[in-house]
Amino acid sequence: MRVKNKSIIVTGAGGGIGEGIALRLAAEGARVIVNDINAALGNKVVEEILRAGGDAAFFQADVTKSAEVKALVNAAVQRHGKLDAMVNNAGWTHRNRPALEVSEEEFDRCYAVNVKSIYLSTIHAVPAFRANSGGSFINIASTAGVRPRPGLTWYNGSKGAVITTSKSLAAELGPDNIRVNCINPVFNPTTGLAAEFAGGELTEERLAKFRATIPLGRFSTSLDVANAALYLVSDEAAFISGVCIEVDGARCV
Repeated sequence: MRVKNKSIIVTGAGGGIGEGIALRLAAEGARVIVNDINAALGNKVVEEILRAGGDAAFFQADVTKSAEVKALVNAAVQRHGKLDAMVNNAGWTHRNRPALEVSEEEFDRCYAVNVKSIYLSTIHAVPAFRANSGGSFINIASTAGVRPRPGLTWYNGSKGAVITTSKSLAAELGPDNIRVNCINPVFNPTTGLAAEFAGGELTEERLAKFRATIPLGRFSTSLDVANAALYLVSDEAAFISGVCIEVDGARCV
């Protein structure tokens, strides 16, 4: 097993990409802390992992609240005796619309969930990594931070911030044997935010418009992203830090 006995937190793991990452890591031997703001969804993922013979526990926390992120990290350390990796997957977007029509409240929430969460995870997980002689952050950004398009301007900016911040942290934390990497997925119509990205109901016309921008001719899946996360958190990627892997079927080329 590629990540056997590694203690790993996955935020926003109650569904979509986060769920896929949690399931994949657990299947490869990780001891997973499933985090979500929705306890019912998070516990459902834990139950699925346990039924498959994996090791998982749920911890409810809002990734925009410092005290709750601190408690999340502490829970992993107390349960597993260490923290090896933290996958910052929790995210949010405003609806696809002109930049001037996005409310201040929507803007604030977008940056709190997508960017402040990275700050808080760094503040609270780095001491745990240092105590463990190293660790790994995997930040789920987006192709929107690499090749932005109209309609998601403030979301695009938040994901661009995640990418730049990850690279800077990789340079700063490298001497502590802490790796920081990004994954940039392309549109996935099965996630809970898909309709917001698309600007409304997922009609075949809207889906076809998105699909036409992807050279490999299909959307990303949670498993596609989970496989990238598995590699980055594994010892196979021990010398990989400060990179962004586009899981996008060549959309960003």
